[in-house]
Amino acid sequence: QVHLVESGGGLVQPGGSLRLSCAVSGNNIFSLRIMGWYRQAPGKLRELVASAPRDGPTNYVDFVKGRFTISRDNALNTVEMQMNSLTPEDTAVYYCNVRGVVYQTRNGLLPDSREYWGQGTQVTVSS
Repeated sequence: QVHLVESGGGLVQPGGSLRLSCAVSGNNIFSLRIMGWYRQAPGKLRELVASAPRDGPTNYVDFVKGRFTISRDNALNTVEMQMNSLTPEDTAVYYCNVRGVVYQTRNGLLPDSREYWGQGTQVTVSS
């Protein structure tokens, strides 16, 4: 089983910054193929914000390009997202997501087809 714990949300004024962190834990995790951040605003569907593949470039949705930066630490199994120039439209619950978990077993590497979510952290941008 894989567990994700997010931190770093809070209340910030428009134009301010926040940094979200997500720590991934579990037994015998060998690698995490994709780590990412999603968000869900009240009355809206959950949407992708940014993703960081283990082997490949990071990806951002248009509405955060130039403002948010995602980064990951493969040794620590953590992913962070620096959010700058926040606007009220960024208000949402932000969720950490991982896909493509691979475990190290006595018989070799074992891929996991499931995706995992954190519990979410509230980001509120308001004056």
